[in-house]
Amino acid sequence: MSGGPLAFYAPLKAPDDATPSGDRRMARLFLAALERAGYRPEIASRIRTFDGSGDKTIQARLRAEGEREAERLVAAYGALAPAQRPRAWFTYHVYYKAPDWTGPRVAAALGIPYVVAEGSRAPKRAGGPWAVGHEGAERALDAARLVFVMTHNDRPALEAARQPGQDLVDLPPFLDVSGRKGGNAAGPADKAARPARLLTVAMMRPGDKLASYRLLAEALGRLAGLPWQLTIVGDGPARTEVEALFAPFGERVRLAGRVDDRNILSHFYAEADLFVWPAVNEAYGMVFLEAQAEGCPVVAGDEGGVASVVRHGETGVLTPARDAAAFATAIVGLLGDDVRRRHMAAAASRFVHGERSLERAATVLADALSAIGVRP
Repeated sequence: MSGGPLAFYAPLKAPDDATPSGDRRMARLFLAALERAGYRPEIASRIRTFDGSGDKTIQARLRAEGEREAERLVAAYGALAPAQRPRAWFTYHVYYKAPDWTGPRVAAALGIPYVVAEGSRAPKRAGGPWAVGHEGAERALDAARLVFVMTHNDRPALEAARQPGQDLVDLPPFLDVSGRKGGNAAGPADKAARPARLLTVAMMRPGDKLASYRLLAEALGRLAGLPWQLTIVGDGPARTEVEALFAPFGERVRLAGRVDDRNILSHFYAEADLFVWPAVNEAYGMVFLEAQAEGCPVVAGDEGGVASVVRHGETGVLTPARDAAAFATAIVGLLGDDVRRRHMAAAASRFVHGERSLERAATVLADALSAIGVRP
């Protein structure tokens, strides 16, 4: 099956949404990887189906909108010449808070494969406040001919509910490493003459992000007698709360604000001794890949899919989830062992450049899509 575009949809957040986030970043990376693989992805819809509150009325409204969008697209695509119609539908990120009510219906009407990347099943949500969203996510995943599995956490539930003829293909989170040097500038001689440089890059918003900032502040308070400086890159509606959390540390903590320029971000990563983030309820965290790509080892909480982007003991240290004391101990251990930290820095760069590049992802995408008849 060849010729037409791939219909691309991200129900949690469109790739061209104005608000930055890891999910938007990953959606853009999938578009780039599909193009690199020789496909022609086109954004089919920008309808957002996210409900973070567990409101069944909102979920029912979003379902109706998604179904109307499917009707509109089926009519629009049906008016095109066959060679101009999508040859597959590709949805990035389907789960109970952001189901896909549109893609499966369009794919069925057009007789094309329905494909999902980062699909998550959550049986415990079947009867709760997200029951409607859960139903939508399950139906979408049941309809998928191909599911790209992005974390170890997602695979068991996907395997348990795997439909006949459905392919599950591992495709862990990846990064465009073009232009990244992959070498950390913080050598032992430089480090000896200054405080340790710590770095955090994260949005400032209520909920899990703010909880992570609280844990980070608590951990830093345990670094008694250790010379350190922390740079925080990020902004958002919880900035006032974040500022209050780190105010007791005075000039040791610098809030750099929102930084969108990739070159400036790369400089922050390359100059840091450690990237630190407790990762409360983190899906996996693109920032961990970005840090490692620049040769910056990571200290992170072992929660969600973080273990899919950080190799414990090799490219960083994963600590028990939401344990500030263990997090502080890991920071102290790495900053006190330059040899180990430098080995991790080199391993981190090799890991991302060698195994999590856009090129490697493009190969996986092309091989898996070709196997179901959707060739470049």
